[in-house]
Amino acid sequence: MKKYLLLTLCLMAMMTAQAQQVIVVKKSDANSLLEAVETANKQNADKQAERLYILIPDGFYDLGETVLTKITGHNIALIGQSMEGTVIQNKPDAKNEGISKTAIFQNRGTNNYFQDMTLKNALDYYAAGAAGRAVTLQDKGTRTICNRVKMLAYQDTYYSDGEDCQLYFQDSEIHGTVDFICGGGDVWFEQSKIVTEKRSLDGSGRDVIAAPRTSDTPWGYIFHRCTIQNIESPFEYARGWNKTPHCIWLYTTLLSPEKLNPTRFDTRGMNTVASDFKEYGTMDASGCDITPKTNVLTFHMTKKKTEGGKEIVTESRCTDETILTKEQAAKYTIDRVFGDWHPDRLAKEIDKQAQKLKKRLK
Repeated sequence: MKKYLLLTLCLMAMMTAQAQQVIVVKKSDANSLLEAVETANKQNADKQAERLYILIPDGFYDLGETVLTKITGHNIALIGQSMEGTVIQNKPDAKNEGISKTAIFQNRGTNNYFQDMTLKNALDYYAAGAAGRAVTLQDKGTRTICNRVKMLAYQDTYYSDGEDCQLYFQDSEIHGTVDFICGGGDVWFEQSKIVTEKRSLDGSGRDVIAAPRTSDTPWGYIFHRCTIQNIESPFEYARGWNKTPHCIWLYTTLLSPEKLNPTRFDTRGMNTVASDFKEYGTMDASGCDITPKTNVLTFHMTKKKTEGGKEIVTESRCTDETILTKEQAAKYTIDRVFGDWHPDRLAKEIDKQAQKLKKRLK
């Protein structure tokens, strides 16, 4: 009986291994990477497709001026060998900058997963003029997970380009200068590092980390136990982009608290005033709570338009307390934000499988 049971278990393990879909990219071969994504898109065109793994060895994958490599399949896991060693880069011409024109990857699938890699958009930001919008990941999908992913760019580095999407970051790192985490949907950033780069070559100007445009979802951007590292320019947490923007900072560690502007949030909206910009439990590098007892701000925006030869000016204002109470902060949990989707647990499961598969790369 024991022999029969052991034989059955062995057969089941063999069947599982055979069913596991894995594509291994050739080391430092950008074309091999693009071909792997294209193959995965075809194989996993169905939303019910089994998880497919693309294994990417450590190396430099130079996509040149190639932009908007589409990931249209579902349940695809792109797994690098290490966050620092697996580098995927494109370098669009600065003359072609734009939030919807420059991304390395444009994800359109559901339940896709990125792990252990660096995505670098090397557009020449400081030579781009008034704007240097260069995206690493433009996410039009939903239920995407980024686990140990570093994103390097300056303006619009990460773009959650969906109004009702659910997205999750864990142990990742995002660099930029202005609006470098921007877009819609509900996005949870867990224990990730946010790095504000120099706004200009001489360090003048100011940085703004997030620019949410929350519209169809209730939670918006939530940064939980993240660390902000400041390079030089002063910065602010966020400013409103559009609709009813939400941006919450919980238990944030500021390595250079003196660089955070006194208002903490940018009170000047782009197309709207802030709807829900809050913080709680902010700490310095030694772990001391440095949250203000109160921080009441008046967010404002002026819109001008011409009708019938006359200029019409519209003023919008909103005064709000930006410091949460302990009870208010407690309502922000992954389970409440995402409901039946548990990205933290899923990331742990996929990571465990990825570590086994990555043995093929050694």
